[in-house]
Amino acid sequence: MVDKARTDWFLFAIAAGLAVFGAAMVYSASAMIAMKESQSQFTYFNKQFAFALIGLVVMYGASKVDYRKYQDERVVYGILIVTVIFLIAVFAFPSVNGATRWVRLGSFSFQPSEMAKIALPIFLAFFLTKHEDTVGELKSTVIPCISALVLLAGLVFVEPDLGTAIVLCAIFSAMYFAAGARIKHIATVGACMVLIGIGAILFAPWRVERLMAFLDPFKHADDAGYQVVQSLYAIGSGGIMGEGFAKGQAKLFYLPYPYSDFIFSVVGEELGLIGTLAVVAAFALLLWRGTRAALLAPDRFGMLLGIGIVTGIVVQALFNISVVISILPAKGIPLPFISYGGSSVLVTLFAVGILMNISQNSSRVRDEKNTDSGVKRRKGKGVSPPSWRLS
Repeated sequence: MVDKARTDWFLFAIAAGLAVFGAAMVYSASAMIAMKESQSQFTYFNKQFAFALIGLVVMYGASKVDYRKYQDERVVYGILIVTVIFLIAVFAFPSVNGATRWVRLGSFSFQPSEMAKIALPIFLAFFLTKHEDTVGELKSTVIPCISALVLLAGLVFVEPDLGTAIVLCAIFSAMYFAAGARIKHIATVGACMVLIGIGAILFAPWRVERLMAFLDPFKHADDAGYQVVQSLYAIGSGGIMGEGFAKGQAKLFYLPYPYSDFIFSVVGEELGLIGTLAVVAAFALLLWRGTRAALLAPDRFGMLLGIGIVTGIVVQALFNISVVISILPAKGIPLPFISYGGSSVLVTLFAVGILMNISQNSSRVRDEKNTDSGVKRRKGKGVSPPSWRLS
């Protein structure tokens, strides 16, 4: 039983540490803005900290739910249908800064695009496991999987939210590759994604402006490149040790929305190179632990689901950090665990809970195999461990 398996407390500690650290950085980045808006410096912090605590409970609860329950066809299509309904529902609500990404229920709001980061891995893991023997066949497997990607990523794209759509494409590519897809299929799909991405940039004037600002941000420092330039100033002024927690200057109405998409800039200014490297190291540890759990999963579904989840989290983190340090063109996408936003924190911690359960099942299977091997050795029968398992 899963309850008898060992909880991956190391994975839990990484996620919990990032979430709590994120709440602290949200406070530092938003205190003055909150004071101006509501006369309380804790407005954003209180919400973020509350969502982080709820998310930790959700993560622990998800770690106790057998991940194989998500392989039930009713659960798979139920999650997919609900996600699609909410992705369509966003267009019934007023836009914010030119984007319709939120469903609002009274004072509560959430982003359905976050749900897509869970719905797509669950569907692909289910479908690619069910069609394991025909994973390379166009009609029976390739087209249905691409259709799910187009449906979810397409709805996210027209919000518009190109960043999340790219993350969904990365999840699809990693999972389909891990499932054993043919290289020509992956190359074809990848080429189509690149062409669609180029078209999305060329036919949207504001994206062209962002691309020009990316190529020479200081030339466009007064318009499209303003946020990136302020971000670079903030990170550069932090040096190695940083200015000190809550002592940064860029968040004082120089850097727009410092508590959300560009919170990594605040980390760089206040905690310096040491702080930014610590954040990157934390995501690297999450990648290692999550990938380990996936590769050691006792079945194909767990392996694919784990790869999809860890790919989504890490690719999003790399995307955000790359934008902040101007390696990629500016695009609004939160830094997992750390950026302000209840939807992002809750969904990401829930996803880590699923990874923890996969890890628990992996440890249980290893313990059972080790026990069986020990019994057989005592009986004089040598047993070699499976060659495909990692220790």
